Amino acid sequence: MLGRTLREKTGSRAVVAHACNPSTLGGRGRRISEFEASLVSAALKQGQVTPTELCKQCLSLIRKTKYLNAYITVSEEVALKQAEVSEKRYKQGQTLGDLDGIPVAVKDNFSTSGIETTCASNMLRGYIPPYNATVVQKMLDQGALLMGKTNLDEFAMGVSLFKLIHAVLKTEYKWGDGEMRLCRAYARAEVLSSVPSSHTESGSTDGVFGPVKNPWTYSKQYRERSRQDAREDSHWLISGGSSGGSAAAVAAFTCFAALGSDTGGSTRNPAAHCGVVGFKPSYGLVSRHGLIPLVNSMDVPGIFTRSVDDTAIVLGVLAGHDPKDSTTVKDPVMSATIPGVMDVSRLCIGIPKEYLVPELSSEIQSLWSQAADLFESEGAKVIEVSLPHTWSSIVCYHVLCTSEVASNMARFDGLQYGHRSAVDVSTEAMYAATRQEGFNDVENYENYFVKAQKVRRLIVKDFVNVFESGVDVLLTPTTLTEAVPYLEFIKEDNRTRSAQDDIFTQAVNMAGLPAVSVPVALSNQGLPIGLQLIGRAFHDQQLLAVAKWFEKQVQFPVIKLQDLMDDGSLVLENGKLTSASLTQ
Repeated sequence: MLGRTLREKTGSRAVVAHACNPSTLGGRGRRISEFEASLVSAALKQGQVTPTELCKQCLSLIRKTKYLNAYITVSEEVALKQAEVSEKRYKQGQTLGDLDGIPVAVKDNFSTSGIETTCASNMLRGYIPPYNATVVQKMLDQGALLMGKTNLDEFAMGVSLFKLIHAVLKTEYKWGDGEMRLCRAYARAEVLSSVPSSHTESGSTDGVFGPVKNPWTYSKQYRERSRQDAREDSHWLISGGSSGGSAAAVAAFTCFAALGSDTGGSTRNPAAHCGVVGFKPSYGLVSRHGLIPLVNSMDVPGIFTRSVDDTAIVLGVLAGHDPKDSTTVKDPVMSATIPGVMDVSRLCIGIPKEYLVPELSSEIQSLWSQAADLFESEGAKVIEVSLPHTWSSIVCYHVLCTSEVASNMARFDGLQYGHRSAVDVSTEAMYAATRQEGFNDVENYENYFVKAQKVRRLIVKDFVNVFESGVDVLLTPTTLTEAVPYLEFIKEDNRTRSAQDDIFTQAVNMAGLPAVSVPVALSNQGLPIGLQLIGRAFHDQQLLAVAKWFEKQVQFPVIKLQDLMDDGSLVLENGKLTSASLTQ
């Protein structure tokens, strides 16, 4: 039984028995920033804590965890002003919603009015947008406090992945009947070993502002089990990418929710590595307006939180048609709440056989099997299913990325905004030099694009066939392994493995489906392991309901950042604040 096994293995997170009763918040004297947003929102409404106190505590934690490099920009003055206005609303009984007074963070590839937006690239250093991305504006309209912009791989992809795509497109392809047939040698990543430098999968290490360090590097759990010196830089762990800054910010309690983006797993991958919930909504459910595009047909805003309930709350705020984004649907917006009771016995859970790959760690494989057993023990029907174009999807994804990235990068010409080269021989020379200085060259391989689109339709059909057969949700791993040390990550054999991580996540983006990574247990090294649930298109609420049930069964433990525990921060004891002092 997975639920019992994991509780015995890791030690469970204390279950909040009365989630709607704020007095239960302080039973163990936990710092208020450690709680879920839904509980803190209730505490705010009851006057147990003010938005300003909450904001100051999160700002204090941002300063204390600066070594994580999770933030590119900290908008302290903006957040404090927002908290002051929020506090007045609470005193007047005119709150805007469940996010009013709740600290949040935003990945630095979303436009924010008056706040620098860099995409972690020299190309956009100093660029201050005149408008907010729709998702940012929606959160601000609900009274959320914007703590800052989080770190990422350059343009949410990383320059080394551009090199990977260049190498991939030199690989031998065989086409027939509209399907890309590729030799297993590539599938086992022989080609990837020829990539000239750096790693091949985003790990939030490729931005110009430096890498993001995983908070679990400094956790009591990891220190005790791995016997590593947490302050020894050579042992720091990657946070995953490309939204690693947002995942680390939520994991380290510096905010209660954060926006990421997800093009091929960039929300779910770091969520799994950082032990938080990472959600990718159905394509078209949430507006992309103001998200600086990477791959238009796959990009979606992603959500990081510390609970599935919080994810549902944020999704309820963000979802809906946007006239500024023609890809958003006009269907009624889903409810911000998900059912408290889930009848698992009525579900059919699919296990894709192609996802059982040799590179999958034995620990994750075991937990995946236990999770399937858990659903089955509760009466769910668990069956093996096939997604036959899984291996083709890896290459198809990179071909489509190349074409769309090249198209999107063309807008950065140095004339309207962003970096401009000093080369003045000619306009054409200035264009070329600007792009070379701002980011690596990217070639558009148009000859492959149409064929890859045909393969994409076959991949989509795989999912359609599975769900039409009666499957409600797919259960898969999120990553091949737990988070690894940076020095290990950049080794040749490990960049191969890292690129293969996409096998579990990128096909979902090509099919436009919702997916969520839920943290389930700690590895033998004391690091988070996440599993992924994939749902039918626009059945996001059903998917989150299943994820909530699953989350409750496994009861993932809270990260213990021991060096932050005795900092004089706001602590709730039996429903009352016991300290109002903040270490600056």
